[in-house]
Amino acid sequence: MSISHNKVTGAFALLDSLVRHNVEYIFGYPGGAILPIYDELYRWEKSGKIRHILSRHEQGSAHAADGYSRSTGKVGVCFATSGPGATNLVSGIATAQMDSVPLLLITGQVARPFIGTDAFQEVDIFGITLPIVKHSYVVRDPRNMSKIISEAFYIAQHGRPGPVLIDVPKDVGLEKFVYNPIDPGQVFLLGCRPFLKPNNKQIIKFIKLLENSSQPLLYVGGGSIISGAHQVIKELAVKFQIPITTTLMGKGIIDEKDDLSLGMLGMHGTAYANFAVSESDLLIALGARFDDRVTGKLDEFACNAQVIHIDIDPAEVGKNRIPQLAIIGDINNVLQDIMDYIENNQNILYTTDQTRSWRERIDLWKHQYPLLVPTNVNTLSSQEILSSLCIMEPNAYFTTDVGQHQMWAAQFLNVLPRHWISSAGLGTMGYGLPAAIGVQIAYPNEKVVCVSGDASFQMNLQELGTIAQYNLPIKIIIINNKWQGMVRQWQQAFYGERYSHSNMEKGSPNFIELAKSFGIAGFELTLRKDIDTILESFLNCNGPCLLDCKVTEDDNCYPMVAPGKSNAQMIGIIKQSKVTNSLLN
Repeated sequence: MSISHNKVTGAFALLDSLVRHNVEYIFGYPGGAILPIYDELYRWEKSGKIRHILSRHEQGSAHAADGYSRSTGKVGVCFATSGPGATNLVSGIATAQMDSVPLLLITGQVARPFIGTDAFQEVDIFGITLPIVKHSYVVRDPRNMSKIISEAFYIAQHGRPGPVLIDVPKDVGLEKFVYNPIDPGQVFLLGCRPFLKPNNKQIIKFIKLLENSSQPLLYVGGGSIISGAHQVIKELAVKFQIPITTTLMGKGIIDEKDDLSLGMLGMHGTAYANFAVSESDLLIALGARFDDRVTGKLDEFACNAQVIHIDIDPAEVGKNRIPQLAIIGDINNVLQDIMDYIENNQNILYTTDQTRSWRERIDLWKHQYPLLVPTNVNTLSSQEILSSLCIMEPNAYFTTDVGQHQMWAAQFLNVLPRHWISSAGLGTMGYGLPAAIGVQIAYPNEKVVCVSGDASFQMNLQELGTIAQYNLPIKIIIINNKWQGMVRQWQQAFYGERYSHSNMEKGSPNFIELAKSFGIAGFELTLRKDIDTILESFLNCNGPCLLDCKVTEDDNCYPMVAPGKSNAQMIGIIKQSKVTNSLLN
């Protein structure tokens, strides 16, 4: 939209700045204080420059913008009004902050003269969100709008990504002024320093540590996904034959069917990944933060290993584990520099023979302690459903909620980079369904599957309305065990089987009838023999559809590292020699 007058409103400047930053979609919900912006948005949508996706709850808007961002690598944009509209974003903002997702959250605010008077729907959203944003603004002067938007995009994406909040008083959106737009690339902030390339001394130390290792392990986190480092990590792993284990956020960095892949490590990681990290003599951490769900008892985590830590955020290096070598920078760029140095210096003493016995030992663990799929003919297991789903949809985008189903999905779904969309750090129930909306909006022609639990699904089930309104062909699988599954498992294991308020059977809706009330097709799966047939019909259904899987109620997610225990002290692992016909093919 061209600027036809010398003076424009603050709302115009905001929309124009978003379009200049190539924003295609906004997820949001209108309200009184943000109406000037929505009124301007009406005209921009009419011109075809931008599109707004109406959620049914502001938390849904934030999670949808988050899913859009994780799957595309772009900044997700979200609108909400003042007061409860803004506070409803808080869980979504914290989710994005914990998982390093670049979001731009624009909230309406009461007019400037009323700020601080406890006006109708006034809250200090700037102050409320201060600990959970990368940066935040209150726009006091509309002439600063374009500059603030440009800075916000820069901050959200620079270094370790994160959410940025911009609070816009109602009268700022209405005030007219002479507009001087700022285009992308015209803003540079002194506080956002460029990252230096690793120097030769660091690279040589990296190589020396590798040369002295006979049991190296790559420990790969979400920072590697964010940097797009999957190709160079694969090259490093293959060249030196180093096994790879990933965090929940690092899923997709490698094909988990690859011989070098150990899957996920940590509390519900594979037994062989946890054994490997416990026995490793060199741990190469790439974009990972030594989270407590990964490390277990911290002082026993990789206690025999030298540590190389490469991360873009200096605050993470040495926070939980002091490394022998630290390199600050973008994972992809740092590893490319290391690989280039190695290619140009052929006098490296490392040979793949020195890790042969290590890899053979890991292969033995893989055969001794595989991930198990229960195959009791009389029960329906979540693991078998997800295993079949993975075979049928190897290229799909998967979103999840939080709980047992999330961990089973992490164990049994083999995904491509940026095809795994899950709340990891905050563990936000209700995330999966709205996140799937953001992914499907980004990729309208791709298969998007939301794996949820019956408890998690009820957190944000109102977003079925958004799916119905835009006819988004999202496939929703509910792993329905009638419980808050992970809570029940912990109550069973650590709280004397006192199941305090974790049963969800009473009061739960008929999920199929609920879906139908929104015009969404519904399927039910109750028998093991029907898994493949019903999954195929469900996945090939035109438009959105929901599958209610009535799985075993008391099944637990194993392996499991109990709180305060080391990763090698897992419960629920069984040697293959004691199990027949139970392996994941």
